[in-house]
Amino acid sequence: MTNLLSNRDARRVFLAKQGLANPPNRALTKAGLLQLINDIGFVQVDSIATVERAHHQILFSRNQTYRREHLTELLEKDGALFENWTHDASILPSAFFVYWKHRFRREEVTIVERWRKWRGEGFEAAFEETYERVLKNGAITAREVKAEDHVSGGWWNWHPNKTALEYFWRTGKFAIAGRTNFQKVYDLVERVLPSRFHEPEVEHDEFVDWACRSALQRLGFATSGEIAAFWDLVKPHEAKAWVETHRDELTDVLIEPAGGGKPRPSLAFTQFHATLDDHPEAPARIRILSPFDPMLRDRDRTERLFGFFYRIEIFVPEPKREYGYYVFPLLEGDRLIGRIDMKADRKLGTLDVKRLWLEPGIKASAGRLEKLEAELDRVARFAGVEKVVFLEGWRGSPPPP
Repeated sequence: MTNLLSNRDARRVFLAKQGLANPPNRALTKAGLLQLINDIGFVQVDSIATVERAHHQILFSRNQTYRREHLTELLEKDGALFENWTHDASILPSAFFVYWKHRFRREEVTIVERWRKWRGEGFEAAFEETYERVLKNGAITAREVKAEDHVSGGWWNWHPNKTALEYFWRTGKFAIAGRTNFQKVYDLVERVLPSRFHEPEVEHDEFVDWACRSALQRLGFATSGEIAAFWDLVKPHEAKAWVETHRDELTDVLIEPAGGGKPRPSLAFTQFHATLDDHPEAPARIRILSPFDPMLRDRDRTERLFGFFYRIEIFVPEPKREYGYYVFPLLEGDRLIGRIDMKADRKLGTLDVKRLWLEPGIKASAGRLEKLEAELDRVARFAGVEKVVFLEGWRGSPPPP
């Protein structure tokens, strides 16, 4: 029997799974932070600091008592977290490292093939030299091994040693020991992660089972394609085969989309409906999300569940942008109600609010604007600036149709 899950219940479950239903002002210890990252799975890392770097804002939006130094200690001192790749560079619990070994082995072949097309033949020549330097001398940054005549640029202009460092990181030989001005510090993985995380690689079937099972646990409900996409560790056909093999543990669920329409067939664990009431309602306050928040990573899922179309316009030419370079989604309770363009001016000590767009049907009531201002004050304090400044025209005109 297939059960219909209302859109409201679907949003409630997903937000709870994403750590967005917990009390945002409850004291978060370092152990609690590690558990939070384990629960949501991964936290994307990004260099853009329009207000605050993505990983910090992702964690702050879930708990306003989050402390950056706890994250640094878990990464650089305790080795309880590590940086590597999901869909992008991310922070992950080191307990998952054993499963990433399958990705490393796959990347050893596919990365070289991709990068050879990009860089041409012979780019691997610096690999042995770079590895030996780290082995003998310890942790380094890319800047320390760059040739003097190399002109720096983006990833498309990496120097050979930087390419080698990234290769060894992406294939599990190196790990990120820390960051200096956000520049990666690379070292041998055995010198970064504690020995308890250096378990032998598990068998392929066990790896696929963990990848699919852990993804569905964090999504609550999903198609086999969404299960495969969550970690970007297994192929769609592997996730589909896992579903077929574990049908006795799964139940069919129809997910009602936002605004009505045809329900989407999905899968959940058999205890899903019995535990439905265990998921609390999201707090009613407004929270400003990072554009890289894991809740938003699957843009199509976000649109289906919340009726909210969102794209990052960083790479869109300015005249063609609908909203702006780096615009933050607004979550109120269990609804995505709009987006805001803002920037921290650290020289002046201000959080400058440039523009607010509310979704159709969302009113700019006095109560809602008070909640938004309270959140902006919290974000300003977190970003280390003194006050919020609303620039002329910040309310703008009605949102585009």
